[in-house]
Amino acid sequence: MQNTTSAIIITIGDELLIGQVIDTNSAWIARALNDIGIYVRKRIAVGDNKVAIQQAFDQSLSEAGIVLVTGGLGPTADDITKPLLCEYFESSLVTHQPTLDHIRHLFENVHKRPLTERNIQQAAVPACCTPLFNAMGTAPGMWFEKSSKILISLPGVPIEMQHLMTEQVIPRLREQCQHQFIEHRTLITHGIGESALADILVPFETQLPSSIKLAYLPNHGFVRLRLTQQSTEQPDVELIEKTFGQLKKIVADYLIWDRDEPLDQIIFGLLQTQNKTIATAESCSGGYIAHLLTRNPGISSVYKGSVIAYAYDVKTRSLGVPEQILQSYGAVSEETVHHMLLGILDEVQADVGIAVSGIMGPEGGTPDKPVGTVCIAAGDRHNPIIKTYRFRFNREKNIQLTALYALNLLRSFLTSSVS
Repeated sequence: MQNTTSAIIITIGDELLIGQVIDTNSAWIARALNDIGIYVRKRIAVGDNKVAIQQAFDQSLSEAGIVLVTGGLGPTADDITKPLLCEYFESSLVTHQPTLDHIRHLFENVHKRPLTERNIQQAAVPACCTPLFNAMGTAPGMWFEKSSKILISLPGVPIEMQHLMTEQVIPRLREQCQHQFIEHRTLITHGIGESALADILVPFETQLPSSIKLAYLPNHGFVRLRLTQQSTEQPDVELIEKTFGQLKKIVADYLIWDRDEPLDQIIFGLLQTQNKTIATAESCSGGYIAHLLTRNPGISSVYKGSVIAYAYDVKTRSLGVPEQILQSYGAVSEETVHHMLLGILDEVQADVGIAVSGIMGPEGGTPDKPVGTVCIAAGDRHNPIIKTYRFRFNREKNIQLTALYALNLLRSFLTSSVS
């Protein structure tokens, strides 16, 4: 078994460096490696430049036992990773027949297009590597070993990378590599800033066992606190559980959840446990709350539907908001979102719901309702929670925060209703 307990991730592509594409691959890979006890030492992004890529390979292989590379395996001239790897490992290209058969099947039977020489070249791999068959695409992955080090090259297309990681890379790493034991415990707080939390937790941090570390992960009103225990032997689960219990007691006034789960998943679980259904009425968020909820598999068991009531007349016609309410208080008001909530609950016959209306910017604000003003109603017909918030960011961030605060308001309602 090889001594490869740490890894470096390299993502390749000019599109990553100019911000045209967001690098989600390295985050996904890091989580997958962490789950099997492989510590990610560093993440590197490089452009489609031969010298830069070679330097990244040299540096990474000198620092870590495992190097994972994504990108640059396509059929076009700017995809230079495969020929560079062939040169780097002093090898020559050979045809991987299972990949060629797969490509031929895709083009002749699925795409109904003629197979070109460029497509055929996708099946070529360095002779010194172990090819990783890619059932989700045409570019195979490649596994190289040299001097007790492992370099793995994967396609940059996320679904293809994730498939190869799950089906082939992770099982091979489990079998071949030494790994550490890593235990995490994470809780989520709201209503207190990172620095204030740090002040409260000074005595706790000074008394932490040497094997456990505390990390702060802030995100605009929410702060995750993560305890990590890392060792080469089986972790002391009892110790980290006891320490986590102490942490929860200290931050009890701000604690909203004791697992590292997104709010939409938390809401889904609460609705299932309480056997309640939900509906959403959205104005300023434009369906973003519905999007977050419906990304959860099985959500159809609790989610009834949504109305995106952006215009005044849709609020009155589809949700029954009285015109007098809109004229007297405006679309962005607690009175309006209250009626929006009642309207959506009646419209789709749901048990609980969320209604939001606000000014996302960059224009549209007034002195009494500046950009970032959001009104939210969450709960049932009888005793909903209704609040007004003022966010201070750009349009995209304000929409995201609207959704998070709305989901958290509903979480507060659901947890208080059973306490």
